[in-house]
Amino acid sequence: MPHSSLTLPAFLIPAIDRVLANLSHVLAKGEAFAKETGMDPAQLVQARLAPDMMTLAGQVQRASDTAKAAAARLAGTDAPSFTDDEQDFDQLQDRIRRTRDFIASVDLAKMEGCEGRIISFKAGPYPLTFTGTSYAQDFVLPNLHFHATTAYGILRHNGVPVGKLDYLGPIN
Repeated sequence: MPHSSLTLPAFLIPAIDRVLANLSHVLAKGEAFAKETGMDPAQLVQARLAPDMMTLAGQVQRASDTAKAAAARLAGTDAPSFTDDEQDFDQLQDRIRRTRDFIASVDLAKMEGCEGRIISFKAGPYPLTFTGTSYAQDFVLPNLHFHATTAYGILRHNGVPVGKLDYLGPIN
């Protein structure tokens, strides 16, 4: 098998963008379901799978934060700060759009060599340290998919007709 020259940023940034695009699609289906059934859309936005878990809005916010932080940390720059005040589907979609715009704006050249870069931060009270590669593999992708999957699960649990292909998105 020939050696691949795919760099971490060339793989990770499109993968993050795809998760966000598919999350946007699932949210659109949730909003359409609420309108079609007469459900209060705020009921879905504030829904959660369990009392100790974040709401749908919280899941989207954490997916956004994970995506922004990944692009910024790997490029050695700062991520924009978004307030966590989204109350409806339009605001959640806007947050996803702004997140995707930010990660698209990050200069991939600034990420050159990020595979071995040391990345340290706190997640709640826990100090974490990774290399760029382990950060992507062990934190970014699992965390991003956790929040996107949980958002999907909240919608599905509340009757929104979403399926696996909605989560995965177009398969080429």
